[in-house]
Amino acid sequence: QGLRGEILDRAGEPLMASRPVLRIGINKPDVPEDQQPASAAALAELAGLDPAAYTAQVAASGPEAFVEAIVQRQEADGPVTPDALAGIPGGLSLPDSRVLAPTRTFARALLGSVGEATAELIEESEGRLSPGDQTGLAGLQQQYDEQLQGTPGVAVSVENASGSEIVFSVNSKDGTALQTTLDPRLQALAESVLEDEPSASAIVAIQPSTGDVLTVANGPGSEGQQTALLGQYPPGSTFKIATSLALLRQGQTADSALSCPAELSVDGRKFNNASSYPAAFVGEIPLRDAFAQSCNTAFINTRDTVGQEALASAAADLGIGVPASLGVPAFFGAVPETADGTAHAASMIGQGEILVSPLALAVAAASVGKGERVTPALVTPAAGEDADASATASPSASPSPSTADPGSLTAAEATSLRELMRGVVTDGGATMLLDVPGEPVLAKTGTAEFGSETPPRTHAWVVALQGDLAVAVFVAEGELGSTSGGPLMKAFLDGAAG
Repeated sequence: QGLRGEILDRAGEPLMASRPVLRIGINKPDVPEDQQPASAAALAELAGLDPAAYTAQVAASGPEAFVEAIVQRQEADGPVTPDALAGIPGGLSLPDSRVLAPTRTFARALLGSVGEATAELIEESEGRLSPGDQTGLAGLQQQYDEQLQGTPGVAVSVENASGSEIVFSVNSKDGTALQTTLDPRLQALAESVLEDEPSASAIVAIQPSTGDVLTVANGPGSEGQQTALLGQYPPGSTFKIATSLALLRQGQTADSALSCPAELSVDGRKFNNASSYPAAFVGEIPLRDAFAQSCNTAFINTRDTVGQEALASAAADLGIGVPASLGVPAFFGAVPETADGTAHAASMIGQGEILVSPLALAVAAASVGKGERVTPALVTPAAGEDADASATASPSASPSPSTADPGSLTAAEATSLRELMRGVVTDGGATMLLDVPGEPVLAKTGTAEFGSETPPRTHAWVVALQGDLAVAVFVAEGELGSTSGGPLMKAFLDGAAG
């Protein structure tokens, strides 16, 4: 069998490589038969397995079998330590190697894993895989397994009077590496920032100048799910970037006056500002203050100026709802082209039927940074591979221009949006980002209500721009974007600058 191709980072260095592991289990010849159930149960408890299931597995194996319980990194601190294993009769660890990422959690939902082919994968492979083969079991390793998998060598020989003679042979062939745009330092940083967040969470970072996705980080609360790329959540006030773009196209400027009442009723539904909204900014205020302080009622009051179609068009020009050849399944956002009454009012502030992923919001921020719609890229397939087939299109009714069309966002519009986003840091809800080292930070916070509880539960969002870096932070069970997302964004940007 040829060597498996590596998954590479943006610099061409391997993200996953063959690393030493220990295969830990019960070696049945080393323990009397009557003691085997007790040993199996003890090892299962130690390894965090179901004792009954592993004991049954040991019992069903042959008398000379080594029954593997867990594969553990050789350098890891447990859960099965050498001293603990030594206290279990028949416990044995065998050195081996596996294709692994730098750490157990590193980009786990994205990269996936490699292991022995399951019966289901063997059946689906139509003869490509056989029992005992190592294959991709999840993530990129599974999605691009045919590219990464090496092919075995073959030799055909005939037996004659003088012995065997090889008449035909084919050498084994190594797999082809898979190039990604990930930055391993920023990926590890993002995961460390999220490590204490109990709910689902994500950080996606993009380089605006290239569209390269630098981080696809999911917190432990995501429980292995791909929140960063596939999550579908209302964006809340971060969507006011798109609403403001639509207003700019109607002739508004940062100084244009908007009406920001404390409460607004639309077709009998009441809309309010956040409980922390400063009273000093109620009444007639300029767009720059409505954006910086995030006045919901001011933006909803412009609903007759900005129709739903214009809102969807502005969002699409920022990349929201526009499918792209990312190379992996992703949700790019959903903005309905038609909505009336309360549904349209809610759309103005990123609620209602509008949905995004952390990736989609990072693309929007990157587009503002570049001055034209950014097309994100994460994986560069090998020649002949079809990246489009692996990208999941947004299931929205929003405009879906060709990915080759850069959209109609202009440099002047982007400059105005950057000015508004800078005001959020200097005078609004993201002042905690003022002292981040390096270039000035531009941002927008957002809080999105969901569920039917009273008061409703909320998602927390923050998007930020700093130089050639666009970042989206998401917390599924947050408070305000500023209080739940802000500190995480600051920790990431501080670390990125280091």
